[in-house]
Amino acid sequence: MKILLVEDSRFLRITIERNLVSQGYEVVSASDGEEALRLAVQEVPDLILLDMMLPKMSGQDVLRILKVAPITARIPVVVLSGLSQKNEAKLVLEGAAAYFEKSDKAFEKGAGSLLEVIESVIAKSGKKAG
Repeated sequence: MKILLVEDSRFLRITIERNLVSQGYEVVSASDGEEALRLAVQEVPDLILLDMMLPKMSGQDVLRILKVAPITARIPVVVLSGLSQKNEAKLVLEGAAAYFEKSDKAFEKGAGSLLEVIESVIAKSGKKAG
């Protein structure tokens, strides 16, 4: 199971990547919007974790492009954001499979909360986790 992790914070990217790898996922990482789109087409991951605040291109623009491109349109995207969930409904309308609010506590227990969201999205997509 391959996950594309798009996060500009080096610390968060490493933290999330380590947690996912320890759970048996293969992780490909991008630190900006342009790199995310290139890797999404090149790697065709099973799931994309997409930060909204990115350099070069916003996460929202990346999401829109992913959802119209035939090769990436069916890949579930979990939006990662430090912003409140008031944006969740809009992002789901734009194609996000789920929304995960980044906070100090969100990653405390080995990224348990994020892992639960990932496993739920994977289950809904009909793919096998791990």
